[in-house]
Amino acid sequence: MKRISVLIVDDISDTRESIRRLLQFEDDIEVVGEVGSGSEAIRFAEEKRPDIILMDINMPEMDGIRATELIAQRVPGCSVIIMSVQGEQAYLRRAMMAGAREYIVKPFSGDELASVVAKVYDMDRQKKEAMGEQPKVTVDPIKRNGEIISFFSTKGGVGKTTLATNLAVQLASTGKWKVLLIDLNLQFGDVAVFLNLVPKRSIADLTESGPIEYSEIQSYFLTHSSGLQVLAAPTRPEYAELVTASHVEQILSEVRSKFDFIICDNVSRFEEVSLATFDIATQIWLVVAMDVPTLKNAKLSLEVIEGLHHTSKVQVVLNRTSKEMGMDPREVEKSLNHKISYEIPSDGRALVAALNQGVPFVTSYPQSKASEAIRTMAGKLISSEIVQTKLALKDQGRGSISPFKGLRRVFGF
Repeated sequence: MKRISVLIVDDISDTRESIRRLLQFEDDIEVVGEVGSGSEAIRFAEEKRPDIILMDINMPEMDGIRATELIAQRVPGCSVIIMSVQGEQAYLRRAMMAGAREYIVKPFSGDELASVVAKVYDMDRQKKEAMGEQPKVTVDPIKRNGEIISFFSTKGGVGKTTLATNLAVQLASTGKWKVLLIDLNLQFGDVAVFLNLVPKRSIADLTESGPIEYSEIQSYFLTHSSGLQVLAAPTRPEYAELVTASHVEQILSEVRSKFDFIICDNVSRFEEVSLATFDIATQIWLVVAMDVPTLKNAKLSLEVIEGLHHTSKVQVVLNRTSKEMGMDPREVEKSLNHKISYEIPSDGRALVAALNQGVPFVTSYPQSKASEAIRTMAGKLISSEIVQTKLALKDQGRGSISPFKGLRRVFGF
């Protein structure tokens, strides 16, 4: 008889150990893992596919409700049982709406826990049998062909990081797409600050840890409440030199098959790391503002990108559009000799307030014009991803990486 595989999720190690002891004498139940956060639970579920996940509600970083919602969407074969000291009806309703199959109130006995686990497992098995589904012994992980978007601007202050962060959160919050945001402003990156995350380890620590493989990379991710994975910039400016273009190429090569969208927030200048992301990216998003100095530099950047043979990848994003700027978007297109792909309306009050709160404006001010524009951007990307995924099934070679090195010598590399 197959034993029921169980994952225990609780941020308190003593609690995890107590639950393990409660189940260790159950012949038909096997504890296959213990993790301390919602983000770790999601990764474990996607890789190991346990039958049952015992999920605590109150955890830092990502609570059990949000983790349950994402698991229900991404790994529907795993059944979640919520554990909490809160027995109120409101918590039960939230858990069930998120996709949990059952709810058990702490403290509980070993018999109570084993009974709930067995009941949920039997209900799922009967459902599969009724629908004519045969249980699978193993399930291969989903192979993706991630869209890599390289964000670039000619100078700071035009809103590049703000747009990259909010787009990433919008894509991830649907729960349908795996999204990674990499902060490649290696000296003064602000992605973690924008998301109110505290990095314990950064991309610089990763490059010092040994071989860059996905099994190692994922341990350096921060997880936002939206489900977004973040690889943070170094915590000190002097650590930036530890990260090379070769490291970035290796990281992107490893993560590409694991995510649907990978967003790189580059430093605002042409240098080796940003050029490496241009080579690998499927799209380069050039963020510009409605002022003459920015447009002058943007035009020069487009000429350099053309010399690198990447013009076909470029999407121009015009940020903070407003009639008060004394300039029309069509005039910007004429000046750049390039079509504007996306326009983000000026919405200063909402954006500044969201930034100071460490909450993306697509979450804190969803009704703002800027949020509406971000949703439009995300919608177009998702539509493109669906099409490209179908094409990738016919062309497996599309995911290969062949970095273009030619014009780096122009910049002294």
